[in-house]
Amino acid sequence: MAAPATTHDRVVGDRIVRFDDGERLLHWVVALLVLVLATTGAILYFDFLSTKVGRRELLRNVHLWSGLALPVPVIAVLAGRWRHGLRRDAARISRWTRDDGRWIRSFGRDPDIEAGKFNAGQKLNALFIAAALPVSLLTGAMLGWPDPFPDSWRNGATTVHDWVAFGLWLVVTGHIMKALSEPVALRAMVSGRVPASWAERHRPRWYARVVGDEDHGQRPLR
Repeated sequence: MAAPATTHDRVVGDRIVRFDDGERLLHWVVALLVLVLATTGAILYFDFLSTKVGRRELLRNVHLWSGLALPVPVIAVLAGRWRHGLRRDAARISRWTRDDGRWIRSFGRDPDIEAGKFNAGQKLNALFIAAALPVSLLTGAMLGWPDPFPDSWRNGATTVHDWVAFGLWLVVTGHIMKALSEPVALRAMVSGRVPASWAERHRPRWYARVVGDEDHGQRPLR
């Protein structure tokens, strides 16, 4: 039998609640911090930008403290009453199915893929960012307070920090472009809801779980 809908994933009229308040707040606060980090980091890294903008020490401090602020909203949501939705979605992202493998092999073009709440592309994006941000934070802290560390560590931290930042720039840019191309999904991160018809068409396994569609929910993984 399909699992019953929870207070997090529930039908409201002709819409389904996709994200709760905590998840949406966390997304936008982290997005703002990452945008600040990407902008200040690019200015600090490229000399032609640094020369035009100036105020290098101010930018360095904004970059450093924005990075240190990144764990704060995560901890706040996990410690608060909104933690259940975030934990459930984190579990979904870490759980992979055969349809996720088919999504990767076909780059999402296979029409028979039955995605859950998140497709494989979204899972890869979330996992990369979840891994990259702590690495950036650790190496950035080593660069911000270098005195306790030997030169070899600082040099290694610089290389890792730069390459991880480059990867984040690419992934975040792709994420923004993809979000803009899917206005329904983007609005869900603002309102928290998606049309039930959209969920049934694009996220059939999640839709079946939420509405308790036993016939659909029991269809085997292929």
